[in-house]
Amino acid sequence: MSLTSPNGHGRRPAAPPLRIAAAGDMHCQPSRAEEARAAFGALHGAIDLLLLAGDLTTHGQPEQAQVLADACRDLDVPIYAVWGNHDWHCDDVDAIRPILEDAGITMLERESTTVCIGAAEIGIVGLKGFVGGFPGSHLPDFGEPLLRRVYAETTRDVEALDRGLKEIAHCPLRIVLLHYAPTLETLRGEPETIWTMLGNDRIAAPIAEHEPDMVLHGHAHAGTFEGRIHDVPVYNVSVPVLGKDFWVFELSGLERATAPLH
Repeated sequence: MSLTSPNGHGRRPAAPPLRIAAAGDMHCQPSRAEEARAAFGALHGAIDLLLLAGDLTTHGQPEQAQVLADACRDLDVPIYAVWGNHDWHCDDVDAIRPILEDAGITMLERESTTVCIGAAEIGIVGLKGFVGGFPGSHLPDFGEPLLRRVYAETTRDVEALDRGLKEIAHCPLRIVLLHYAPTLETLRGEPETIWTMLGNDRIAAPIAEHEPDMVLHGHAHAGTFEGRIHDVPVYNVSVPVLGKDFWVFELSGLERATAPLH
């Protein structure tokens, strides 16, 4: 598989590529409804798949979710998304989920799915992720029960990602969709003092083992667009990082052999 981009990087392949639009941290709200409609409306006819890396809303309120739903409703491509921390702020994702799903957005939380676009079968594992830290700043599995529950939450993420990547191992194209960062490489630009709150590298273990084709995340508004976990490319598609509404990846050569089962 090869990856190029109409955003000005790489060479366009001779055969039509698969076009995947991605973004995180849209923070939809009623005061920006027109802006959201214009951004998503510009995708008509230009992409094959849309992936949203969390913080879909500003505070997780139904009227904010409705803005995103209205903006996406007329798109005729598969749309998959994960929650972000902003979406959980009001602790009512059960109220906003049906609003988004009614507009054709499939929410993934510690789940895998497959979608066929043309002759290509694409596997996606989606989860929000969580805080936890990186070398020198890891939150420990020790001390007060509240702190240990944070560690346990990330353990469940690691287990779900490992399981999900096994479930989609047969797919020629495998994507991990997150909100929190799985590597500090895409956090560079953010103050190091807050890296613990921007993600954790425990989630990197199943990524390194199963070697998906790409990992997408958001959350780090001042981070870096591209990093790696071993040979796996990781992209921070937070809108402030992109400097535009979406990044469109173009992928070709999806006839490659499927991944081995680990």
